[in-house]
Amino acid sequence: MIEGRHYQNAYITRDIEQAVTAFTSRADVRKLIRYEGSTQVMTPVGPRIQASKLAFIWVGDLQYELIQPTSGEPDIYNEALPDHDGPLFHHVCMRVDNWDDFRKRVDRQPLPVVIERNSDPSLKFLYLDARKFLGHYLEYTWMSEQRWSQMGGR
Repeated sequence: MIEGRHYQNAYITRDIEQAVTAFTSRADVRKLIRYEGSTQVMTPVGPRIQASKLAFIWVGDLQYELIQPTSGEPDIYNEALPDHDGPLFHHVCMRVDNWDDFRKRVDRQPLPVVIERNSDPSLKFLYLDARKFLGHYLEYTWMSEQRWSQMGGR
């Protein structure tokens, strides 16, 4: 299942500060947004808390997301951490226009959902495990226009 508008490449790291410095010293950064916190997500084994440090780096209209997990869950982040402090590719993200229609299609396709959050009225997301197909996860998101603007989208 590949659809939507690709706008993000995401990387996992043990040291987000080092990764941000590496990106900002090498790219024409249009916008940098940092976030640290936690949110509850659904996983195949039930609800879990996702805690991490995030950096969203816009270079033109492509967003690079840097993720440093700060808790032991969910495992899709911790299991992917590299042996070094630099960034390692983790997933791509596509934005969809209609979450309800998209979600119905997700239920009819074979890739398993490994994380989902749909409780926020302005932001919904899920990850499909496409590692056997593409070698990485696929994230899909829906967000309100206001949230898209807040995230640096144009």
